[in-house]
Amino acid sequence: MSRPDPLTETGAATIRLAFARYRRVFRRVTRRARRRFERREWHLGQHDARERLGVYRRVVQVVVRDLGRQLGERVRDTKTWREIKSFYEDDIAVLADVEIAETFFNSITRNIFTTVGVDPSIEFVDFDFTHARPPADTRIHRTYPRRSSTAELVRDVLAEPRFEAPFRDVDADAAKAAERIEADWEASGGGAIEAIELIDSVFYRGRSAYLVGRICGEGRKSPLVIALLHGQRGIEVDAVLSTESEVSIVFSYTRSYFHVEVLRPSEVVRFLHTLIPRKPIAELFMSLGYNKHGKTEMYRSLLAGLARTKELFDHAPGQRGMVMIVFGTPNGDYVFKVIRDEFAHPKTTTSEDVKRRYQLVFQHDRAGRLVEAQEFEHLTFRRDRFQPELFEELASGASKSVTVESDEIAIHHLYIERRVRPLDLYLREEDDEYAFRAVVDYGQAIRDLAATNIFPGDLLLKNFGVTRHGRVIFYDYDELCLVTDCNFRDLPTARGGDEEMSAEPWFYVGEHDVFPEEFANFLGLPKDQRVVFCETHGELLTADFWRDLRTRHEQNELIDVFPYPQAKRLAVED
Repeated sequence: MSRPDPLTETGAATIRLAFARYRRVFRRVTRRARRRFERREWHLGQHDARERLGVYRRVVQVVVRDLGRQLGERVRDTKTWREIKSFYEDDIAVLADVEIAETFFNSITRNIFTTVGVDPSIEFVDFDFTHARPPADTRIHRTYPRRSSTAELVRDVLAEPRFEAPFRDVDADAAKAAERIEADWEASGGGAIEAIELIDSVFYRGRSAYLVGRICGEGRKSPLVIALLHGQRGIEVDAVLSTESEVSIVFSYTRSYFHVEVLRPSEVVRFLHTLIPRKPIAELFMSLGYNKHGKTEMYRSLLAGLARTKELFDHAPGQRGMVMIVFGTPNGDYVFKVIRDEFAHPKTTTSEDVKRRYQLVFQHDRAGRLVEAQEFEHLTFRRDRFQPELFEELASGASKSVTVESDEIAIHHLYIERRVRPLDLYLREEDDEYAFRAVVDYGQAIRDLAATNIFPGDLLLKNFGVTRHGRVIFYDYDELCLVTDCNFRDLPTARGGDEEMSAEPWFYVGEHDVFPEEFANFLGLPKDQRVVFCETHGELLTADFWRDLRTRHEQNELIDVFPYPQAKRLAVED
């Protein structure tokens, strides 16, 4: 019997300790969210959100450096890493978040080896966990039985978080929330409400806190999210959401991650999946802040989907991009975006600029209007899975990112996003009712982005899409920037016929100058849709609107963008 290699045992222990360090820091930052909510420390909460996003990368970089010193010339030896993986797997088998620990290990090996494709000998790649899961000795939700009235039941639920801040009027809030719950329950089938099951942990994001669970009765269950705000006069219930669609939007891939204390991520994800079963598991992990493991689940889902179908990759519907080659399978849930080697005129940006903008989106409040783009490196696909025209374009137009082998295509850098329907196609293909509704939400999307200090840059319809919930979102970040980086100007008045008829600007235009009055000229809306847009969002076409908003951001004013419509709100803000 061979003796264990002390060096590989040490390597496994180093990774295990690094994972514990990552988890400790991640949870410490997450835990602050409760205090931020109780003390109304909103700007500090924004700082926490940015800090937590960087924890994973920083810890991985440190442990990779430490392993390089420990392993020396064996740092890239596959046999050594197979042994390290074996020791590490034994070490983490009892962890409540073993799936997160597996992904952490993968991040390290892919960082060291820059693996093209997947190497099962040094990565965890199983779709189902092959080891026994730890005993479920940590409950993640509590049941609140209905004793006399729904209002009393809601009162019990609101009392449980035990915030170190008072409610403005908890009894009035419980009564209003109960009235909304009963109305929604009756509309969805009726019967007696028997209990509410609620996840123990409170979900925090921005200035809001969310109680997440489900209503039980008559042999059925319905989702329930109670949104709380903390105004100057105390905490109050702002909204009650009790349909799958409403709750799915709260957990949307277009929103920033929650800060929620979770000891057993997979158990929380399973519970959430009972509320919103159409939501991919990957996105639920991401919503909890475990974006790296969400990427792992996304990749596994993609591979499983490709194995189930013979569909070929082809160009995604919509106009071809000048910066990205965008493709997917006809019925797939995701699209793939690869940066072109060269950008067509008039684009003046660079590939590095594009990457920086995608990083900005990752770190920024996405306001429910920016699609989360997951960045991947070194993925391989069979060459025969690509339509010939797409294959030729990738091989010739993205050669810096794509390598073609005899039977494989290796893509060394790409982004993967949820598929949405391009807005320009949607407006042409849908009837007037849905088209007008999308035009109105298109303007609201621009407003919501602006409220979080984001200016899309390119407002063309082809850069926006419509989700399955009918929400308009933005997905083309080539020219995205901050509102505070723009100089919003009124169009100068022409001084004569020559200036008025000139095809080129007759006045000086600076690099960051923006003329909102010109927006309507290139949106590409038909006349009737343009009228609807201008009637609803005409102020978006004025420099005054944008200058006022820029001033508010420069003064660090926080502008809320809620994941539910105004009609769902119960509270009146201070």
